[in-house]
Amino acid sequence: MLTDLGVLWCCFVAGRLPAWLRGEATLPQALNVWWADNGQLRLTLFMVIALAMIGWMGAVQGHYTAHRRKPWWGEARQIIQVVICAALIDAMIIYTAQWPLSRLWTGATWLLILVSLPLARLAIRQRLLRAGLLTQPYVLIGHPDDVEKAATALASEPLLGYHPVAVVCPHPGERLVAFKNGHVVAPTALTPAVREFLARPGDYQLVGVLGIRDNNWLRELSQELMHTRDDLVMVPALGDLPMYGMEVSHLFSHDVLFLRARNNLHRRGPQFLKRTMDIVGSASLLLVLSPLFAYFAWKISRDGGSPFFGHVRVGQHGKPFKCYKFRSMVVNAQEELKKLLASDPAARAEWERDFKLRNDPRISKIGAFLRRTSLDELPQLWNVLVGEMSLVGPRPLIHDELARYGKDVVYYLTSRPGMTGLWQVSGRSDTTYGSRIRFDAWYVRNWSLWYDLVIMLRTVRVVLKQEGAV
Repeated sequence: MLTDLGVLWCCFVAGRLPAWLRGEATLPQALNVWWADNGQLRLTLFMVIALAMIGWMGAVQGHYTAHRRKPWWGEARQIIQVVICAALIDAMIIYTAQWPLSRLWTGATWLLILVSLPLARLAIRQRLLRAGLLTQPYVLIGHPDDVEKAATALASEPLLGYHPVAVVCPHPGERLVAFKNGHVVAPTALTPAVREFLARPGDYQLVGVLGIRDNNWLRELSQELMHTRDDLVMVPALGDLPMYGMEVSHLFSHDVLFLRARNNLHRRGPQFLKRTMDIVGSASLLLVLSPLFAYFAWKISRDGGSPFFGHVRVGQHGKPFKCYKFRSMVVNAQEELKKLLASDPAARAEWERDFKLRNDPRISKIGAFLRRTSLDELPQLWNVLVGEMSLVGPRPLIHDELARYGKDVVYYLTSRPGMTGLWQVSGRSDTTYGSRIRFDAWYVRNWSLWYDLVIMLRTVRVVLKQEGAV
């Protein structure tokens, strides 16, 4: 909360800097917000709105409560929504009351807040985690197989600070629970002493995991624990249902919970928004990157071949299309591949398993650089512009890969393949093919415009750090 208040005040003061840059005031005059034109009125209005923002994020959204933590990307989305609403309210009050306040000051202030507040929240969270002040120990309650999946999901968001300390099962037997960091825990049986311990409030949080098995024991335990604790988190068994935008409701006087799931990519509104972003984004990038295109095309074509390579991939609804890339291999790459697979059993096995080779001898020198930096995929911006691909989506497949997707192939065929996607920002070649299928299916089921923006931002980091590239 102190970080948010500090950022709001610093941005309010820094919002006066454009007046200094335009020569309307000296630097001391610009930073002295109290004696600026109508400075007292501007300061009072901003303080009221800032305190309302802090109150809303704290009381309603739970940003300052230890037991109501959210993943950073979800928290950032809420922060941006609050900032935009606050800026609109500020502008509406100024316009309606016809107060003679600086529009430049107002606009610069909220623009700075929009950028600075989420980044400052990220920085302070990382600092607190490194200092060990934000770590949240938790106890998992459920069957071993189910709690392993829940622990893996929590470990995928390290900024949450969750750290498992114990596992409680009704009949643990000799089964061990392995966590993502390599830590192995022997589950504790649900004895009367353990039940009494769990009922006592403490620094740890309780996470109950409902699986596909009989969970009457967990429901009874949850009802018992709720008499003395208010920090119990339940993880329902939803299977492969879409979770983003799921609506929760219940009936008065009945213990019945309704979960309304929906696939956003099947709705016309989201489809229109996604296609609009694809057209605007691809057209802008093609224009800005045209000098880079010309340089790479000249560099690649020096061996006498075409600078571009079009490989047939399966698109939306099973329609084939040519997926364009900068050519990164020698001119006679297909012939070289046939010779390599015929003479090298290990390479043949790797190709049949992953449809790619980690150490491919056919890659040229400039091609190795393009692949390592993922710049070889820039020509796919044309595929995006003409509607064959999307900026974000499942990885484009060749026809032989469809069978490997099994029943999840329907998710791939109902969406446009993407230049980048959830798999590409989750390890790329460092993940298994099964993980790639799971990532593609999860993306289609839980699509949102916000997730597309998150994936594109994470793609920049992955490309710059060259994570999982081949």
